[in-house]
Amino acid sequence: MKIAVKKIDALKRELSFEIPKDRVAAAHAEIMGEITKVAKVKGFRPGKAPRQMIEAQHGSLAREEVIKKLIPEVYQEGITQEKIDALDLPEIHDVEYKDGLIKFKAHVDIKPEVNLGHYKGIKVTRKSSKVTDEELDKTLEYFKKAGGEKEQVVGPHAGHSQELDDNFVKSLGYPSLAEFKESLTRQMEMDKDRQNRIDVENQLLDALIKDAKLAVPESLVKRQLEHRMHDTKHRMKEQGMPETEITKREEDMRKEFAPTAEKDVKVYLILDAIAKAEGIHTHSEKESLPAKVMAFLLKEASWEEAKA
Repeated sequence: MKIAVKKIDALKRELSFEIPKDRVAAAHAEIMGEITKVAKVKGFRPGKAPRQMIEAQHGSLAREEVIKKLIPEVYQEGITQEKIDALDLPEIHDVEYKDGLIKFKAHVDIKPEVNLGHYKGIKVTRKSSKVTDEELDKTLEYFKKAGGEKEQVVGPHAGHSQELDDNFVKSLGYPSLAEFKESLTRQMEMDKDRQNRIDVENQLLDALIKDAKLAVPESLVKRQLEHRMHDTKHRMKEQGMPETEITKREEDMRKEFAPTAEKDVKVYLILDAIAKAEGIHTHSEKESLPAKVMAFLLKEASWEEAKA
């Protein structure tokens, strides 16, 4: 196999391949053997027709199958041999099957070199998950208003203000106002805890992006942008928004999502580089590599409690 690598730009390579005659001939013979076993030729039982007749009827199919078999094999061997860290499947061009040789070109984006900078001991501040009396009172006020509005619609006395007492909370499934407050506080603390975890992770990611140096492949940004667009349009459709309105908003959504898509790609590449540097691996499909890297970074972070 002959292979030549040409640098298109910092992140794109063109690979030119030539598959030798002996390998092409071996693949062709193997595929013709498979076709011969099942091919139906008038006057002959399957597998008994002369090779020339099979070639005449199924030669073009055999050539297609040889190309389908050899190009992925040879491409994979080529990027391994040339130590090319491909980001995605290649674009295959200029396929030529002539005089027993197969030639083709592959354009592929490579993973950029990521200069990670400082990623251990990043300072993160975690806010308190404790619910203050003021926060609890605000939430209780919401329940009070919601209950009052409901009474205005269905109750006999329009404008009647709902009292938040044992009677009212029993309708929500709680035996007393004190129990309701306890349960509500626990739920609010869980919500704050979840939000605080996200906030800490965002602090880590922002620090990583600020410190790392890398070129961002356009192909990955484009794919991530399309992924976000697809999800958002699907959600809008499910919420009952007309197709015409979704189309009208598409250009604005693209502009809005573009910076986020670029950030997503940077995060992916940075976390991937940290995984390699630290020897972090997944052992099953259920495991998420970014989640494992984030867990490692959280352990290594320098934690501070937010000042009240």
